[in-house]
Amino acid sequence: MSQYFEVHPDNPQPRLIALAAQILHGGGIAAIPTDSSYALVCHLDDKAAAQTLRRLRGFDDKSGNKHHLTRLCRDLSELASYARVDNQQFRLLKLATPGPYTFILEASREVPRRVSHPSRRTIGLRVPDHAVTQALLAALGQPLLATTLIPPGAEEPLNDPREIRAHFEKRLQAVVDAGACPMQPTTVIDLSGDEPVLVRRGRGDPAALGLMG
Repeated sequence: MSQYFEVHPDNPQPRLIALAAQILHGGGIAAIPTDSSYALVCHLDDKAAAQTLRRLRGFDDKSGNKHHLTRLCRDLSELASYARVDNQQFRLLKLATPGPYTFILEASREVPRRVSHPSRRTIGLRVPDHAVTQALLAALGQPLLATTLIPPGAEEPLNDPREIRAHFEKRLQAVVDAGACPMQPTTVIDLSGDEPVLVRRGRGDPAALGLMG
């Protein structure tokens, strides 16, 4: 049965954030708010939790559905540990973060294959602009592995924390309720090639980064 934490969206209670972080440290899966939608998250280095995260979204290997799991980072300070970027790409990342953008980056050699794209050796990375997400990342002291909270077979993410709890009651260890999220996906930009490629237009404005749709 999942634990349910009601937190303030702008000033989350440190005690509740610490409890949620403890669950994630212990290998649990949590539903948390972000600046685009609710997400399912787990500890970055927990192989079993990452596999569970994929199964919850229908991304298990047996289905043949290859999909990025995104790293939610507090800032860009640990970027070199996970991705290879040049100076131009780094300037673009600094301009866009924190914010509702997801970047596809060339994975560094240190990144395990199980948490990079199965065929492309790339990773998804984003720095969310949400007080609750940032507080959790600070409490953990490292990035989280994440995917948008869309139930298998659905097209839209769940946005009501109580509905999330009811839907995933026996499969999540925590639900962090900070109210409704914007319900608009992140803008996805592929930086793994020679030039930036706009993969999906979402809440983040590509024109703000000098990119046209």
